[in-house]
Amino acid sequence: MRPLFALFLGLASLVAAEPTLTLTSPAAQVVLQRQTANAGRVLVSGEIQSDLTVSVEIRLDGGDWKPVATFGNLGKFHAQSFTQTLELPQGMHTLEARAVRDGQTLASVPSVKFGVGEVFVVTGQSNSANHGAVKTKAASDQVFTLTPQGTWQPCADPQPGASGGGGSILPALGDELQKRLGVPIGFIPCGIGATSVREWLPTGITFPNPPTILSRVKKTADGQWESDGKAYAMLVKRMGSVPAFRAVLWHQGESDANQKDATRTLPGKLYASYLTQLIQRAQQDSRRPAPWFVAQVSYHGPTDVGSDDIRTAQASLWKAQVALEGPDSDALRGELRDGGGKGVHFSGEGLKAHAHAWAEKLIPWIAAQR
Repeated sequence: MRPLFALFLGLASLVAAEPTLTLTSPAAQVVLQRQTANAGRVLVSGEIQSDLTVSVEIRLDGGDWKPVATFGNLGKFHAQSFTQTLELPQGMHTLEARAVRDGQTLASVPSVKFGVGEVFVVTGQSNSANHGAVKTKAASDQVFTLTPQGTWQPCADPQPGASGGGGSILPALGDELQKRLGVPIGFIPCGIGATSVREWLPTGITFPNPPTILSRVKKTADGQWESDGKAYAMLVKRMGSVPAFRAVLWHQGESDANQKDATRTLPGKLYASYLTQLIQRAQQDSRRPAPWFVAQVSYHGPTDVGSDDIRTAQASLWKAQVALEGPDSDALRGELRDGGGKGVHFSGEGLKAHAHAWAEKLIPWIAAQR
């Protein structure tokens, strides 16, 4: 039995020593932000485990195989990493990788589909998240969403990483951007319904009066209030989860405007101050200096169509060049709102109109960056 057992162990050892190849970047369905009008940088990285001398090769879009690196035999089964940065044209691509020795493929990875195009972080309160009346999905197969787990998936409601279980503007916005810009579109959603700008602040920035909802704020020893910092930490983490993105789309203001308890309403000057601090700190802490677009948002319903104070505060950030001008979503009323026009959230048609309003602000600006 002992010789047979030894033979079995020897065979198992041989099987265990078969080379293995993994690809860590690019991820499947990822959209990478282009750096120029027509191209972007793509990091190709992975790991080879082998006790043989092998070469790693990659193939883009079904073309020729090209070498990345050759790894020598170190005398034992070990792992080594490889990296290469490619400059690729905008659009969708496929990547394959294999490990070869003497012309023979010893290991390979499945083809990975990814894009080089435009990426946006979308945040704020409910109308930036999944609180619309109708769930939709992008018609284009070049519109994707990043999940909080770090994987990418086709853009479909409800959007991962944002609150609510209903519809969002992202499928319609992604389709319009993809069609008009001609590039893949990626979204990083992280809006939270009913949040005040105060709830998005990092800890340490105090404010005199709390928002209507107290679950994300706390009272300080001197009687002031501050955020618990969790929404901010999540936002910064999501911003830093990709190498680069084009812009942050901020849609928020309803929870700071015209509150039933007037002591919970945020004066416009403070709104502008807090949002300025949020933008600047998030850019710094995430190490992502991409610009923010700030929409005009304060609508509650047909009997409260907006707050001049909050709208002026939002516009003041454009004038101060702290942020770029987003759409005026307060102007989208009537049948574009849910509840037969009585609600604060958007109907199915309203989601399309809201998406188009964002596209009308983004597309000319993106074209001007070329």
